[in-house]
Amino acid sequence: MTSQYDAWIGKKTTTTALVTAYQADSLTATLDRDHVPFKDGDEIPPGWHLFYIREVVKLSDTAEDGHPKRGSFLPLIDLPRRMWAGTAATYHRPIHVGEIIKNVTTIESVTPKTGKTGNLVFLKLKHEISGENGIATKEIQDVVYRENAKKGVKSPEPPLPPYEATWKRTIIPSPVLLFRFSALTMNSHRIHYDRKYVTEIENYPGLLVHGPLTFTLLLDLFRCEMPGKSLKSFSVRAVSPIYDTHNFTIEGVLRGNNEAALWALNHNGRLAMSAQAKF
Repeated sequence: MTSQYDAWIGKKTTTTALVTAYQADSLTATLDRDHVPFKDGDEIPPGWHLFYIREVVKLSDTAEDGHPKRGSFLPLIDLPRRMWAGTAATYHRPIHVGEIIKNVTTIESVTPKTGKTGNLVFLKLKHEISGENGIATKEIQDVVYRENAKKGVKSPEPPLPPYEATWKRTIIPSPVLLFRFSALTMNSHRIHYDRKYVTEIENYPGLLVHGPLTFTLLLDLFRCEMPGKSLKSFSVRAVSPIYDTHNFTIEGVLRGNNEAALWALNHNGRLAMSAQAKF
C-alpha cells in the first residue's frame, strides 16, 4: 500500500559538532548540580550529545510555531501539533570533551493513524552519533503530529506509577528552567516559552515541559543514585504532558542487578513519562 509519505522514507541529514566544556558546564548549572568544571578528555554523561547535535535553521526557515518549516528534511505533515513521544537509546562508548562528533539522522517511517482525539501521524527517526573512535550512541526517536484539541474531548486519565519509589526528586518547572533548556538545545518551539501563544493558539493550560528535559532529568536521577555505573541503554516513553503550572516529581527504583525503572509523575501523582535503564 503506497502512502503520501513514502518518498520521505530513508532521507538522511548529517550534523557535526565539537564537544565543548562550556556547553556541558552550562547544562550542569541548568540542572542545579554541583560539579567540577569539565575539561578536555572528560566523559560527558550518556544522552548529553543532544546539547551539541542541535537542529540549527535560519530564522526565515522557522514556522509560526517556532519549529523548522516542514518540507526540507521533515515531511510535509499537515497537522499543527508536533510532540516528542519517546526515545530508545543504546550507548556503545563514551563521548569526551574535545571530541568532534557526527550525527546521521534517517527517517525510518511515517505512519498515519486515527485515534480517539483525531488524526495522528507518527514519525520515527534513527540517530547514529559517532565520535572519533566510531559509533558512540544509537537512538530511535518517535515524534507524533496531531490535530488541535477539540472542545469537550478529554484525554483519558494517565495511569498510576508502576512501582514503589526508592529514589525521588521534586522538580519546579519554572519558566527560567524551560527557557534555559530551550536555549541549550536551540529549541524555539513556542509552547515552551510563549505563554500567550501556548494558551490562546494551541489551547494548552500552561507552558509545556519539554519531553527531552524530563528525559534528561530522569537520566540525571539515575546518575545521582547510581554513581559509577555505566549505562548500556535507556528507553523512555512519554505518557502525558507536564505543564509549568504545578511542580512534578521524578522517581525510580532498582529492578534487579543491572536494571532500573524510572518515571515522572504530574502533580496528581499520575504517570507523565516512563523509562527503563540497563547498566
